[in-house]
Amino acid sequence: MTHEPVTAAGQAIVIEIGGIPIQVRSESPEFLRMLEERYAGFLNGEAHPVFEFDVELVQPRRISEEDDVVVSFDSGRWLIERGDFRAEWEPETRRGKIIQSANPYSIDSVLRIVHTLVLAREGGLLVHAASAVRNGKAFLFAGVSEAGKTTISRLAPSDVTLLTDEISYLRRDGGRDGNGYAAYGTPFAGELARAGENVKAPLAALYLLRKGTENTIEPVRPNDAARMLLENVLFFACDPDLVGMVFDAACELVQHVPVYRLTFFPDARVWELIG
Repeated sequence: MTHEPVTAAGQAIVIEIGGIPIQVRSESPEFLRMLEERYAGFLNGEAHPVFEFDVELVQPRRISEEDDVVVSFDSGRWLIERGDFRAEWEPETRRGKIIQSANPYSIDSVLRIVHTLVLAREGGLLVHAASAVRNGKAFLFAGVSEAGKTTISRLAPSDVTLLTDEISYLRRDGGRDGNGYAAYGTPFAGELARAGENVKAPLAALYLLRKGTENTIEPVRPNDAARMLLENVLFFACDPDLVGMVFDAACELVQHVPVYRLTFFPDARVWELIG
């Protein structure tokens, strides 16, 4: 990939998610203002970016023939494409380029995918789950659509800080025994349509959600927990090595973080069992 030099008109913002600052550069001030609004709370102009992306804006049109996201690796670069965008990223140079129209949704997808690729190599995960902080500890609520992620987020009491109601960000974070994990807030919102808080906390428990007629919590064995967690992990690349790393990361996490099946009736009393 070749990279044009930055002109005097070029402007950039730095979006920091999960403690990883990524610079996004564009010649369009209007587009950057749109992103500033979209990622408000996750901007860090003082951070030195780990990766840099140049965005080339085009008129709204079909950019790729792919309906679903396709992620592939070729000649030292990742190729990421869907009908509304095409992106390239070179991990070695830490540079990338995105071709898309002036909307925040295409770059949102690119950022998620890039983060999954980074996390795979360090034992972290992006999970289809809500997460929240209470009493200094983070709790993850995973489940398929309609399992109750948005519901349990909406029912959270005032002493709970919501990290996300849709996509949770987990990284290895040491801890007292060296096997801890941290959950980070993300701007990736679900039905609540609002970004999470840009904070992190040690992960204390993972709850696998299911709606029912009463509130119950049951421990889940690690083998079953790993399988159910993997059903909710976001990962798009068909790379055997990275897929193996994601599998290992999920198996490792459930060995060190308690996992429970949380069956709940959708009212605020469920939070009496959490934290």
